[in-house]
Amino acid sequence: MNERVNVFANLKETGFTTKPRSEKPVEEAAVSRIAEEHDFPSRQAPKPKKPERRKPRVYRTGRNVQFNAKVTEQTFARIYKNAEERGVVIGELLRLAMDALERAGASE
Repeated sequence: MNERVNVFANLKETGFTTKPRSEKPVEEAAVSRIAEEHDFPSRQAPKPKKPERRKPRVYRTGRNVQFNAKVTEQTFARIYKNAEERGVVIGELLRLAMDALERAGASE
């Protein structure tokens, strides 16, 4: 089997070396002070605010049919506000609302 030829075998030492690190000419405190004086922002990005999360609403009620509807933000807020005030789950609030609607329709 043929062996590969080492293409770097004939190179001589060139004498190149890395330069030693020089000392920092300016102190970190001075850099920070100058940056504050000239309103330079920090490179650290501000931490994003986490959106407020509702308390999870997990109840075992025996309801097993899912009902989805698109609503406006205002309606969504009203539904959850009413459910919180009455201390019921959304399914129970929907049942109460339907009962009230049927009573109102029967009285007309």
